[in-house]
Parts: sequence; C-alpha cells; structure tokens
Amino acid sequence: MDLESWRPLWNGYNAFYGRHGDKALSPDITQSTWRRFLDPTEPVFALVAECDGGLVGLTHYLFHRSTTKIECVCYLQDLFTDPAVRGQGIGRRLIESVYEQAKLAGAKRVYWQTQVTNDAGRALYDKVATHSGFIVYSHEEQ
Repeated sequence: MDLESWRPLWNGYNAFYGRHGDKALSPDITQSTWRRFLDPTEPVFALVAECDGGLVGLTHYLFHRSTTKIECVCYLQDLFTDPAVRGQGIGRRLIESVYEQAKLAGAKRVYWQTQVTNDAGRALYDKVATHSGFIVYSHEEQ
C-alpha cells in the first residue's frame, strides 16, 4: 500500500460522507492519518483489498481502552470499497480481517458506526455484527 494508491479510496470514502469540495478534509488531516498508519507507536491501522494489482477497498481501525472491558476494544473507523466492485464480498472480507487483527491483539469487541441512510452498508453489517441500538452524539469545538 502506498499513499497514491490509497488516496483515491480515501477520497471516495470521505465524499460518501459529504466531505468533499468546500467541506473536504484538510490535506493536513490526510497526511497525519497516513503517517499514523506507518508509525509503530500509534494504535491506528489500515488494511486494504487488492484486485488485479490495484486497491479496491480499505478499512482503518484503532484500539483503545474501555470502561466496560479489561482488554482493549477495536473501533473500525472507516470502511470503503470502490463502487465498481461492490457486492463481491470485499467489504465483508475487510471486516473479517479486522476481526482477525482484533483477536490477535486480544480485543474481544469490534464496533463501528454508520449513517442511518447507509442502506447498502447496513445490509452487510446486519449479517456480520449485531446492532446494539445505540445512537451516536457528537460535539466539536469550532
């Protein structure tokens, strides 16, 4: 995986969630995210799916402490597949790969969030995990 082959998927992921044009992430955030993947002291990781020599999917995940578990938990933060290859099981394989990495790290829980309108994603997620009914709130300083 290299920055130039990863970036189109990263841009596609961000565009899916409305972060494009004047709402695009700053280039500094993209650079910082990329550097974190390569820094062994960071708990942030990336996996990619390849097909015919090109990247067709990505997932980013991180480990963190929890107040409800002794061991760390795994947050699957980003998941994206190229629209041209959707429906071929790539998203499922990426999720299962995160499950494997979590198991290797001793994390028994993997969780993620998505928008309620992500019908295609939720159809997959309902097959590979349990919706716990939580609603996400967020606050960001301006």
